[in-house]
Amino acid sequence: MNPKNDHVVIKAMEDGVNVIGLTRGSDTKFHHSEKLDKGEVMIAQFTEHTSAIKIRGKAQIQTSVGELESDSRK
Repeated sequence: MNPKNDHVVIKAMEDGVNVIGLTRGSDTKFHHSEKLDKGEVMIAQFTEHTSAIKIRGKAQIQTSVGELESDSRK
């Protein structure tokens, strides 16, 4: 599996879901943030700059290794 080709599909199940990209390297830092409203879908990709994706809020998440659902922030 090549991490540069890995995609993550995120569908917001409530308003205000935050999707945050985290950098690679010796210091992990936030480098990008999006806010999704209910029903919105984002397709994200791991890159040479993005090593992790943090999702805050209720969302359906699809990856190459399976599907899961995050919990609500409320």
